[in-house]
This record gives sequence, structure tokens and C-alpha cells, in this order.
Amino acid sequence: MQMRREILTWAQVDKLIDHLIPQFETEFDAMLIITRGGIIPGGLLAEAMQVQDVLIASVEFPAEIDRQHSKLFAWPKFFQFPADDLLEGKKVLIVDDVWGSGRTITTVKNRVSAAGGLPYTAVMHFNPHRNLFGTGRPDYYAAITDAYIIYPWEVDRGLDKVERIILGEG
Repeated sequence: MQMRREILTWAQVDKLIDHLIPQFETEFDAMLIITRGGIIPGGLLAEAMQVQDVLIASVEFPAEIDRQHSKLFAWPKFFQFPADDLLEGKKVLIVDDVWGSGRTITTVKNRVSAAGGLPYTAVMHFNPHRNLFGTGRPDYYAAITDAYIIYPWEVDRGLDKVERIILGEG
């Protein structure tokens, strides 16, 4: 069964950002953007909220592991992550585009906590149907969806690339 797709426009992204900003109940000392999906939403939020300390986290889960183990149990690999002293004692807003399974953003959140930071999570779309964390959910989100979201910055990659991503081949 193919997952329903939704292709967004830039105007729709602007509305999602406008819906997200008033939800924040605190000011953040830093923003930690998860690559690649969180770069554009994080940049838009950082600019609108005037957050000066913008950091990057790059994490990946192996696409393939041996047949005896589920890839859901794979350990993440961090390619980039800020030093602990940049997070310690700070309120850190962690931004990604989508909370699907929740593995990536939860992994980053746990690492911020381990560094002594106070993590908060924000995404544009939350998909509770794919969530692996029970009642766990993002602290802030602009919309709930059951669709595979295609953002306007992804469309230029070509629909053949988008199709491979949706099918889990890209």
C-alpha cells in the first residue's frame, strides 16, 4: 500500500512557521538544527525568533544491517554534533521537518540532555501513525499528518528522486 503524498508550496510552509512560533512558551538560548530536513525550517524559525546561536546535528541510522537484526535497533552515527559546553545549561530548541518514527529527533534530544542541555523539540509535521515512541511526541508541531510530506525545496530534486525517497530507495 502506497503512502498518501502531500506536496507543499512555499506559502503553506510560511503558514506552518506562522502557526508554530506562537506556541513557544519560552525563549531559547540556542537552536540545534538536524540536517538535512531541518535546515530550512530551522533557518526560518531562527530568523523569525532572532535566535543567534544556531548549531547543526547530523545523524544517520544505517540503511542496511545484517538480517538477524532489525534496522530499528541500529545505533545512530553522528557526523556532526556540537560540543557539550555549547549545550550545557542552555534551553535548546531542536528543529527538524518531520517527526515520522521519531528516532532521529529523539536521539538528538537524548544527546542534548546527556550534555546537560534542556532540550525542546519542534517540527513542522508530526505523524503519530509512524511514531515509535508511544505517547512521545514533539514539544511543538505545526500540523499532524498521515501523509508523506514533500516540501517545496525537495520538488526541485525531480519527481523521480521523490518517488525513490517515498519508496525507501533513495
